[in-house]
Amino acid sequence: MHPLALLLLGLRLAGAGFKICAFNAHGFGEAKSGDTWVMGALVQILVRCDIAAVQEVRDVKGDAMQALLRELNRYDPSHSYAQLGSRRLGRGTYKEQIVFLYRADLVTVTDWYQFGEAGDFARGPFAARFHVPSTAIKDFVLLSHHVSPRDAPHEIDQLHQVCQELSQRWGTQNMMVLGDLNAGGAYVPHNAWGSIRLRWDPRFHWLIGDGVNTTVRARTHCAYDRIVVQGDELLRAVVPGSAKPYNFARSLGLSEEEALQVSDHYPVEVNLYLAGQAPREL
Repeated sequence: MHPLALLLLGLRLAGAGFKICAFNAHGFGEAKSGDTWVMGALVQILVRCDIAAVQEVRDVKGDAMQALLRELNRYDPSHSYAQLGSRRLGRGTYKEQIVFLYRADLVTVTDWYQFGEAGDFARGPFAARFHVPSTAIKDFVLLSHHVSPRDAPHEIDQLHQVCQELSQRWGTQNMMVLGDLNAGGAYVPHNAWGSIRLRWDPRFHWLIGDGVNTTVRARTHCAYDRIVVQGDELLRAVVPGSAKPYNFARSLGLSEEEALQVSDHYPVEVNLYLAGQAPREL
């Protein structure tokens, strides 16, 4: 990449704050990592993020994620990209991972925790604690979970308990739940929301609204992918209006058919204020 282009990219990202993303990459594994065009699109999507929770990674050998990491570091040598992956998640033969990709020159992972699948979850949630000196908040937890569509209301509700356990474990309320919660469409009927503690507990703030579309297919309009913030301190560090899906099909000039080769989900993203920037008033 030309040095001037890298400089402009860095300035654009810096001006936008610190970007956190979640992306269901729809079966990312050997086939997609071997497709040069798909990998190019994935890199252009993920290079925008300082931390990205990549979901639905179907990478038995780990080679696909290593290839993606190499491409990110090659495309953007102004940063050093690293990864932290969950174990392979799932009760049966179907397994997938959640992988946090992050800029290691800006971000330090200070701890992580893997929840199990016993009882409440088809795939255990995965949490990591991050230290980011360049942001207004500096220390926070990201909890990523790919909710089973067959039991979405129950799993989303149980994430409330998971957050309380993490708050007690790590002594912080600064927590963000992000990823494909399947929190829309037929998976969560309107009358189910009242029983979901993560929704009605006032400590949790849903930044991606119910009317937002996070799906690529033209025939669907559902807010499956969400970002939920716990605690006022972290909420104050969020840049107002920055939480939204990233329509990579429009940005990269892709047809629906081309975009679906990358994923059937759009990433969701949010920006945090940088250190020294004024946090918003609640």
